[in-house]
Amino acid sequence: MKDKKIWNDWTIVIMMSLTLGLAPFVPEPHILGKVRWILGGAHGMKLIDWGDFLMHAIPFILLIRLIILKVIEKIQPARQQK
Repeated sequence: MKDKKIWNDWTIVIMMSLTLGLAPFVPEPHILGKVRWILGGAHGMKLIDWGDFLMHAIPFILLIRLIILKVIEKIQPARQQK
């Protein structure tokens, strides 16, 4: 049996993305405000703002990582059969 860690569990990573990643939901998801701020040049961002951005971004980073690993897993057997 594979060693199933929390960061490899699809259910937990998706739940983290929908809750911690998007909270607070009103008036807009917090991560979107931080991304806009960074894309606007990040003027006035302090260390605590970067930490806050990282905290909200980690679930999405884990989700992207899982998607990439799944794609690689699908590609590898196809290449080995050729």
